[in-house]
Amino acid sequence: MPGSLEERYIRLEVVSGQNIQVPSQRIPAGIYISINTDSRRHWKTAIKVLSSHKYVVWGDIVTLSSYASSAFSVEIRASYEVDRILGSGEIIGELQTSWDELLNHGDEPFKLSFPPVCGIHPSLTLKAAIVHACDGQDGTMFHSLVDCEIARETDAGHAQFAEYMTSKTVSHFNDAVQHFQLVLDQCPVDHADHAAALTNLACARLEGYVQKDIQDADTTTSLFREALALRPQGHPDHALSLYNLIRALNWHYSKEPTAIYIHESAQLCCKLLPLCPEGTYLRSIGVDSVVDYVIGKCNNLPTDTSDEGIHLRRNVFELCPVGQHRPKALDKLSWALKSCFTQRGNIDDLDKSIQFRREAVSLCPGGHSGRDAYLNNLAISLESRFNHQGRPNDLDEAISLHEEALRLRPVGHRCRHFSLGNLGGALVTCFNRCGDINVITRAIDLYRNALTLHPPGHLRRGTTLNNLSLALKTRYDKLHVSGDLNEAIYLSRESLQLTPLDDPERHVNLSNLSSALCSRFTHTQNNEDIEEAINLCQESLAALSSLHPDSYFIYMRLQETYLSRYRILHDPADLLLAVENFRLASRHPTQGFPWRISEAIDWARQAEIYHHDSALEAYQICFELFDNHVMTRSSIISRREAASAFRGAQSLPVDAASCAIRSGNPRRAVELVEQGRGQQWSLASRLRTPLEDLKSVSPQLAQRLSELSRRLTDAQGSAISTDRAAADRAATEYRRLSKQWEAAVAKIRNLQGFSRFLLPSSFTELQAAARHGPVIIFIASQYSCGAIIVPTSGEPHQVPFSRITLPDLEKLKDDFATTIRHTARMRPEEPRKKLRVLLQIVWDEIILPIVNVLQHDLRLCCRSRVWLCPTAAFTSIPLHAASPFRMKADRSGPEASLEDIYICSYTPTLSALTRSRQTMKMRVTPSFAAIGQSQPGAGQGTLLPAVDRELELVHELIPSNIKFTNISGDKATQAGALNALQQNTWVHLACHGKQDHEQPYKSCFAMRDKPLTLLDIMDNNSPQAEFAFLSACHTAVGDEETPDEAIHLAAGLQFSGFKSVIGTLWAVNDALAKYVVEAFYERMFGDLEDDGVMDCTKAAWALNNAAASVEKRCRLSRGLFSSILVCSSCCIAFIWYKQSLSYPVTSVIYPCFRVRFRSVVFYSRAFSQLRHSLLVDN
Repeated sequence: MPGSLEERYIRLEVVSGQNIQVPSQRIPAGIYISINTDSRRHWKTAIKVLSSHKYVVWGDIVTLSSYASSAFSVEIRASYEVDRILGSGEIIGELQTSWDELLNHGDEPFKLSFPPVCGIHPSLTLKAAIVHACDGQDGTMFHSLVDCEIARETDAGHAQFAEYMTSKTVSHFNDAVQHFQLVLDQCPVDHADHAAALTNLACARLEGYVQKDIQDADTTTSLFREALALRPQGHPDHALSLYNLIRALNWHYSKEPTAIYIHESAQLCCKLLPLCPEGTYLRSIGVDSVVDYVIGKCNNLPTDTSDEGIHLRRNVFELCPVGQHRPKALDKLSWALKSCFTQRGNIDDLDKSIQFRREAVSLCPGGHSGRDAYLNNLAISLESRFNHQGRPNDLDEAISLHEEALRLRPVGHRCRHFSLGNLGGALVTCFNRCGDINVITRAIDLYRNALTLHPPGHLRRGTTLNNLSLALKTRYDKLHVSGDLNEAIYLSRESLQLTPLDDPERHVNLSNLSSALCSRFTHTQNNEDIEEAINLCQESLAALSSLHPDSYFIYMRLQETYLSRYRILHDPADLLLAVENFRLASRHPTQGFPWRISEAIDWARQAEIYHHDSALEAYQICFELFDNHVMTRSSIISRREAASAFRGAQSLPVDAASCAIRSGNPRRAVELVEQGRGQQWSLASRLRTPLEDLKSVSPQLAQRLSELSRRLTDAQGSAISTDRAAADRAATEYRRLSKQWEAAVAKIRNLQGFSRFLLPSSFTELQAAARHGPVIIFIASQYSCGAIIVPTSGEPHQVPFSRITLPDLEKLKDDFATTIRHTARMRPEEPRKKLRVLLQIVWDEIILPIVNVLQHDLRLCCRSRVWLCPTAAFTSIPLHAASPFRMKADRSGPEASLEDIYICSYTPTLSALTRSRQTMKMRVTPSFAAIGQSQPGAGQGTLLPAVDRELELVHELIPSNIKFTNISGDKATQAGALNALQQNTWVHLACHGKQDHEQPYKSCFAMRDKPLTLLDIMDNNSPQAEFAFLSACHTAVGDEETPDEAIHLAAGLQFSGFKSVIGTLWAVNDALAKYVVEAFYERMFGDLEDDGVMDCTKAAWALNNAAASVEKRCRLSRGLFSSILVCSSCCIAFIWYKQSLSYPVTSVIYPCFRVRFRSVVFYSRAFSQLRHSLLVDN
């Protein structure tokens, strides 16, 4: 038995509490235990937070003396404050016990059970033991019981409120409020317990008054808001105060559904969640339920595209962990962002919409009840991006998603009509792109099926009528079947009748009816139709703000109507109005680049047809828009897709130059043709612009631009990812970096002397390219053909080709290709009559007029250097080979050919020629690498037995003091070749080469392990490189879709840094190849002293002389062989195709592309506006 109580000290440990339930059901800040030994003193544990399982862990220990009394009380109390307790809190359980009872359990933990609360018995786990204590130990552990009016009133309020929550007796509630109000009255604003007093009163009112009186809600909410203001972030009670205010706002919204309340709740929930970890009582009992309520109510709100509405959706999205709410929250945020894009035209909003919708689809795998809706919505966003940016993959994916959604909505499904209409709309867009009549016919069938599901009286009947009308009008534009047009007008009128005057989409119905009436006017010339069409457009435009994206389509319709009337009535005022609407549409700031480019192209074409003086303005806008459009693409391949998508518009640079020439402005013609050509290389080269001059003025800006250029280069995917989500993320990141890069460039242009940094060059700047000899630009336009001679100084000279048209040049180009193939099968001794005739035509009709100007007007000496800059069809004609093939009048010998008179080289642009000369100033110690692969890897080509001997020959011919490296056999791998290209200044490459006409960036050299592609070469920056001789197949055969771009292996080497490159176009046998290589290097290095400097600028002269030597040695015709060999410093010469067949040799030359020059290629106008309740055709 225990000994005398007077002699003992007891060590008590409060281990934990279980089944803790607060009688008032109010969520406490924490729970504590109070041990009361007498009426004056008590000991308290720390306040600890409840777990989600209503469990508390303390581990607090106290040593007590049993001297005072053998009995004491144990209380479990709920505290509503952590930092400073007002009163003693709410009592959960109280139990009287004795020391003997506690000590009966020995050293083992034991449970102490309390009376039930809401049917559940709270309990404590304790441990008690007798210990020896030091004098005075027990007195330091106790707190004096606070006996003041504030504490008593607060405790009384808690007790009365708990009674009210149990019994719902109003008197208890009134008493509780009265107590809490008295406390608040005694705790003014500067009182330490003011926030606690506010909270107690507000909690009571929330459960009592406001349950019956909505007018009291504002007062209660204000109390919580004031308490929160006194408990800012970091305060121990901040989280609980946030929760209380959210509860009040949610209740207010449930009784008075004003969006402002739920908006504020969502914002506060985002702040609260991070403060309430999983597993806490507040999170599981309170927070999760209020957050679910907020999410559900917000998801039911209408779409709001304001900044506040978007912010709300982002808040709701942050509240949704992976679970049932997340897909819907993602979709709601996506709709808000897409709607925001529709109104403002910011592509970042649409990209985010697509990103979130992809996630929503991924959260709804096959079998999920909502998958069809999320597929449909993702498809809609992808179609919008296609219309804005013209990415073919977006439209293809959208159609695929719509097809899947339709399969998930079989006949009888309540949403089938949506999928029928949306798939139909995507197919109309697809038809405008591909022109396949089966596609538009299927779209019409889908719309007719949808219309059967929308009988008279259906809310969506008007929309479906409009869409079907649009599809029929689109088919009429292709097939010109009057029945389609008449039905389209009839359906469009019915749709308009069903559309209320205040419908926000009414302008689309008006515009579509206007378009159909305009088409009928063109056919019938009924003035009533065109007058109504114009009035409908004007009514439609009046309903929109000038910055609304759809204003673009109204401007487009207006120019069509005015132009249609002008064609019939010939009123100059109509032409002026049409041009003004062309201008407004093409300059519309919130519409996507493809639409605006299409309109600018049409403007230029119509201005040419009707001889309007706005044509040059239209061409300039085309170039500016296309430059901006292509710069948004995140990869080299996607930029080429954008370049080739505007089919039929490749001639715009030369057409613009022709327009300037016909306007009497040859300087402007030079500027426009320069701006418009070689655009692919121009865009890529911007990121490699030398910054030496900038560094001397602003080192910080130079460093910033250099870093951004590097990051942009790294961000450029060299191929389009098959992971659509990853591709979207890459495109978004690329666009973000592009904006930063453009901002840096804008700052640079504000510096003195840098106002035209990376802007298209003026004629004065371009004329520097003619410093060493005239540059002759050949213009092959549908409107006129001729040449512009840019002299060393003075004004440019025009040379019209009066008897040559573009069709003549196209035929001449084709005849050359056919004749070369035929000549390749002839024996060397057979006469090449057909080739002779073609070269004679080139002389008489093209070159002779130029030579006359050079000799008589410019007084250019014989054997001077000239540079040829061909465009369009001229790029495939061997201009330098032109020869009269006639004897002189005195029979003293043959008349001179172009190459007898001048040394010719080629350049794609004047800027390229200028830049290549600048980079030649940066010289390093020369080194020479000969790369050869006679046995390429599997699938890359056949054996080339002569390669090794060719490399040995090259080694014998280069100066002995030059470091030489032979890379062949197993060493000639992709990585080995790339390393050699980067480490050496001169390179000779002998192997198979392949030009990929479908995807030119995949053109490659065959190596031992895997191909060395054009993309590999472009990524290989070699600023110190000087010269490359490409003894390989097809190294300079360009891309037929964009002939002015020169996308081939030789161009890639020049972009990587080589100043002069000799490449291949047509073919020659191995024996003749050997003669060319030998003759060329003998003339390049024959007179070089041991300490002399290798000079790649001699390449043109060396190749010219080598051609004469080979002709003489092989007894070939000077006029026929020399035509196909020409080179220059800073140039590419197309020479031969290595094969064991007898082929002639040819050459065309292009200089270094490491310079910023602009060019444009365009989308066709085959686009349609995609609105899923409507479609506006083109």
